[in-house]
Amino acid sequence: MHIPVLKNEVIKYLDPKPNQNFIDATLGDGGHALAILEKTGPKGKVLALDLDVDAIKRVKTKAKEAGVGARLTMIEDNFANIAGTTQKEKFKPVHGILFDLGLSSNQLEKSGRGFTFQKSEPLDMRYSKESPTTAEKIVNFWSKRDLEFILKDYGEEEFSKEIAKAIIEARATKNITHTNHLVDIVKEATPKWYHTKKIHTATKTFQALRMAVNQELDNLKLALRQAVDIVENEGTIAVISFHSLEDRMVKNFFQDNPQLTTITKKPIIAGEGEVKKNPRSRSAKLRVARKSI
Repeated sequence: MHIPVLKNEVIKYLDPKPNQNFIDATLGDGGHALAILEKTGPKGKVLALDLDVDAIKRVKTKAKEAGVGARLTMIEDNFANIAGTTQKEKFKPVHGILFDLGLSSNQLEKSGRGFTFQKSEPLDMRYSKESPTTAEKIVNFWSKRDLEFILKDYGEEEFSKEIAKAIIEARATKNITHTNHLVDIVKEATPKWYHTKKIHTATKTFQALRMAVNQELDNLKLALRQAVDIVENEGTIAVISFHSLEDRMVKNFFQDNPQLTTITKKPIIAGEGEVKKNPRSRSAKLRVARKSI
């Protein structure tokens, strides 16, 4: 079952009221969008974006069952295009925007696209099946220098050089096409003590590849700029990040934008109870800003 991360905190800071409109820029399995719709009846609407058409289909069923389908508009698109989508749908006024930058449970466990290192799946990692770049293309065709860069910068992997070198050597013999093959390469390239840490040995490598495949940092930068223009004065922008680079980008953007006032001086993190129920929430950080001209 999908558990939306920091749901109570998101609702607290977005503070949705009856008949207000919100944008969920990262629909996922719809937990946040449906929670917002519960608070914004009878006429409040949510515009939701997601690149994963399968996610949209799942949430369409959930929204219909919850009786809020008529108030939820779902668009298959990248949140980097949030301004254009909002304009095309004539969706206004917008009282708040949410970005949840984490993977959904379905993407990890059921998509079959290689987001998880716990199963043998094709090295895809695309949110959208239309995207030209896959993780398989990256590990088999990118240069050692580029592999090192994404492993170090996106994954913050301390053994980025060793892993990149091992990937180059492995692919010279046989193309790396599946997650289990890549996991084995990472394990062989790293010392044994590294295999006993709390997080899985391949976590940072998989994270780096996913971020590179989907151009996540570039898209976030574009989306944040557009969000400020879209949201109403006194409206709220909330971002849940799971990576220090994302969190830093959000923090700096909120601080440097003269139209925004940061509401959360420190990031909001999941409590002990939520982490026990949903271990993935342990790395989530929520930052919130309000537009004030």
